[in-house]
Amino acid sequence: MSKPSFFVSIKTFVSGFSGVCTPELYKVLKKGYTKSNLMSDAMSGMIVGILALPLAIAFAIASGVGPEKGLYTAIIAGLLISVLGGTRFQIGGPTGAFIVIVFGIVREYGYDGLATATLMAGVMLVIFGLAKLGGIIKFIPYPVTVGFTAGIAIIIALGQVPNFLGLTFPEGVKEPVEAWGKIKLYASSITSFNWVSFLIGGLALVICLYWPKLTNKVPGSLVAILVTTILVKTLGLDEKFGVITIGAKNHIPTGFPIPELPNISIEMMRKVFQPALTIAILGAIESLLSAVVADGMTGSKHRSNTELVGQGIANIFSPIFGGIPATGAIARTATNIRNGAFSPISGVVHALVLLLIMLIFGKYAEMIPMAALAAILFQVAFNMSGYRSFIKLFKAPKSDVTVLVMTFALTVLFDLTVAIEVGVLLAAIFFIRRMSEVAQVDFVTQALKDDDEEVADSYNLGSRQVPKGVVVYEIAGSIFFGVVDKFKETLEQVADNPKILILRMRQVHSIDATGIQMIEELLIRSKKQNTQLLLSGVHTQPVVALTRAGVMSMIGEENVLANIDAALNRAREILGIEMIEPSEMEESPSVSWEKNLDKPWLPNHANGSVAESTSEVIAEKVAEETESKETESKE
Repeated sequence: MSKPSFFVSIKTFVSGFSGVCTPELYKVLKKGYTKSNLMSDAMSGMIVGILALPLAIAFAIASGVGPEKGLYTAIIAGLLISVLGGTRFQIGGPTGAFIVIVFGIVREYGYDGLATATLMAGVMLVIFGLAKLGGIIKFIPYPVTVGFTAGIAIIIALGQVPNFLGLTFPEGVKEPVEAWGKIKLYASSITSFNWVSFLIGGLALVICLYWPKLTNKVPGSLVAILVTTILVKTLGLDEKFGVITIGAKNHIPTGFPIPELPNISIEMMRKVFQPALTIAILGAIESLLSAVVADGMTGSKHRSNTELVGQGIANIFSPIFGGIPATGAIARTATNIRNGAFSPISGVVHALVLLLIMLIFGKYAEMIPMAALAAILFQVAFNMSGYRSFIKLFKAPKSDVTVLVMTFALTVLFDLTVAIEVGVLLAAIFFIRRMSEVAQVDFVTQALKDDDEEVADSYNLGSRQVPKGVVVYEIAGSIFFGVVDKFKETLEQVADNPKILILRMRQVHSIDATGIQMIEELLIRSKKQNTQLLLSGVHTQPVVALTRAGVMSMIGEENVLANIDAALNRAREILGIEMIEPSEMEESPSVSWEKNLDKPWLPNHANGSVAESTSEVIAEKVAEETESKETESKE
C-alpha cells in the first residue's frame, strides 16, 4: 500500500489545526449577530462580572497571592477564554479547584514559580488541544474526579477557618500547606479568637445561604460583601475590635499592570513541571466539565479541542499580566446562561465590567472584611464538595471505593499532584485486573459436545462434526497485555500435538501488540509441532492489526476464517477428507463484516478486503486520490 506524499500529509495536518484553532466566537458571528443578541449578552455579562468580583478576590487570597492577581486573571484569562475558546457560554477565571495546588507552589517557589508553572500549563493545554486530546481527558476515572474534588473542598474550607474566626498567628509563622499542619497551628492559636470577626463571618454566611430564596437577580455573595463592609466601616469594627480587612494585608491597585514576562529559568521549569502538569489536567477537566454542563442546559455542543487551545492561550497570557491559573467556572457559566447569554460576547462583557470595577472602585475593595470572604469560600467549598456523589460511590465496587478514598485522603493529607497520579494509576490497575478476570480461554472441543443444555447459538460447536485430530479453543474478551499469561497457561495444556488447532476469536473485539506477539509465538510453536493453526471468527480490529503486523501473511490468509464452519471445512481440506457442502450450513454471520460476503463459510480473501476497508486505510486512500487529482490538474 503506497503512502500519501509528505506534502499531502502536511496539508491534512495544517487543515486539522485550522479547524481546532477556529474560535466559537468566529462561528457565531459568521452565522449572524443582531442588536437583540448584543443586549442579551451585555445584560448577562454585567451580572456575571459583578458576581465574579468577590470570587476572584477570594480565590486569589486563599491561594496565597494578592487579591489584584485574582482580578487580573478574571479580566485577562476571562477575556481570552471567551474570545478563543470552543464554547458559546463559558466564563473563565480563577476557580476553587486551583487553590490547593497554587497555595503549595507559592509557598515553596514564590510567585515566579507559580507564573512559570502557569505558563507551562498553558503550553501543555495548547498541545493537548492541537493533538486532539479533548476526548481523552474525559476518560479520567469518575472516582478520581469525585475524590480530589471533595478533598479540595475540605482544604479550601479548612484554610478559611482562621479568617472566619479572626485568628492571628505569631510573627514570622507561615501557614503550612498540609492539612495536619494547619490544624495544629489553628489549635495553638485559638486563644486569639475574635468573636466580632466570627459574627461578621456568620452574618455573611447567612446572607449567602438565604438571599437566593428572595431573588437570583443579585448574587448573594455580592450582597454579603456590601452589607458586612458597610457594617464594619460604619461601626469602626476594624479599628475597635480588630476585624481584619483586605487592606490590612493587601493593596488593590487602581491601574492595570504592564505586561511582563515572568522570571523563568530552566531550573525553575524543572522544579514546577509536575505541578504545571497538574494545573493543565485540572484546567482541562474543569473547563470541559463546565462546557458539558452548558451543553446540557442549552442543547448546544462545544468543541473540546478548541476549548483546550483557548484555555491554554489564556493561561499563557495570565502570568504575563500578573495573574494566576484560570479555567472554565461552572457556577459563573451557569449564571451566564440563566441570565440570557447568547454568545461568547457575554464573557467579553464580563471581563470589561470587572476591569471598570477594579479601576473605579478598587480602593473600596480593600475595606472588605476577610471573615466575609471566608464565608463565601465556605459556600463555594460546600457546593464543589459533591458530597452526594461521594456518599453514593460507596455503593460502587470495592475497587472504585478504594480509588475514591485513596484520592480523597492523599489530596487532604499530602498533595493534589500525588493524589491524581496515584488515583489514575490505581484505577488503571483495577481496570486491567477486571478485564483480565473476565477474559477466558477454554478447551471447547469436547466440553460443548457433552453439554446437554440447548444453546441458542447458531455457531454452537456441539451441533457440528469436529474431525479427528482437530482441537478447538475459544477466547472471550480482549487480548491485551493483562491477560496474555492466562491465555498462554491454558494453551500450554494442548496435548498430543493435534494436526489442527482452531482458535475461536468470535468474542475477541480487540487485540494489542502483546496479544499479537502471543499469536505469533503460538504459530511458531505450532509449526515446530507440525500443527496447523487456524483462526476462526476474527473481527475487524484483530484482522487489521494482524495484517499490519505481518502475522496474517505468516499464518496465511486462507487460515484466518470468518466462522467455525469455514474453519472446520479448512481443517477437512488440510486433512484430505470430504468437506461439508454450503447448503447444509446455516447462513448466520458470526462477525459483523461477514454479512457482506457471498459465501461466509469460504471467505475467499475476505480478510484482505476487511483490512482495506477500515476508516484509517480509507483515509489514506482518499489522501492518495486527492494527491493524484491535484498532480493531474497541474499537468
